[in-house]
Amino acid sequence: MAVDKNQVLAKIKETPVIPVYYNADPEVCKQVVAACYAGGFRVFEFVNRGAQALANFKILKEVAGQKYPDMKLGIGTIKDAESAEAFIQLGADFVVSPIMEASVAEAVHKHAILWIPGCMTPTEINQAEKAGASLVKLFPGDTLGSGFLKAIKALFPNMLFMPTGGVSPTQESIGEWFSAGVTAVGLGSKLFEKPTNATEGYEWLSTRCAEVLDMAKK
Repeated sequence: MAVDKNQVLAKIKETPVIPVYYNADPEVCKQVVAACYAGGFRVFEFVNRGAQALANFKILKEVAGQKYPDMKLGIGTIKDAESAEAFIQLGADFVVSPIMEASVAEAVHKHAILWIPGCMTPTEINQAEKAGASLVKLFPGDTLGSGFLKAIKALFPNMLFMPTGGVSPTQESIGEWFSAGVTAVGLGSKLFEKPTNATEGYEWLSTRCAEVLDMAKK
């Protein structure tokens, strides 16, 4: 059953850091989701970036249903309506795209779940707003920078923003984006870089997630 998009938006605002992750090994995926959950994350974006994406997403949805009922598990890197539909049928709570694609919007809206398109220009943000987006992914975040959001935010008073790409798990990086007015940040590879002094397992990731979440809420 589809999750109401307002519920997902509320959860994003409550825990405003979204991990962006893919791994071909389902066991690794399960351990990473468990570590992120233990660290306080309640929204997780698995991405469609490999041959095992569909199979692993199905596994993660089953695990989340059993162990993490309050976690919103979405799918990212969706560029066409067919892919959106496939993951929605598996129970995706939200759909994220790296691009502004109207056909994806139509496919997602049919199921009344949250659609988060990727935008890089005011024109794309305007198109996304007209296509029914309430939250836009600023991508790539490191190329655009927080100054871009400050410059255009007043043009879109009803739009929420989330940068992804280049956001670092540091107070400086996260604080800069939230000061510019974002609702959440997406964190990819930098969140998952294992410290050289870390022991076996994923306790280090749970600790980092808790620290990053605290930074975002300051």
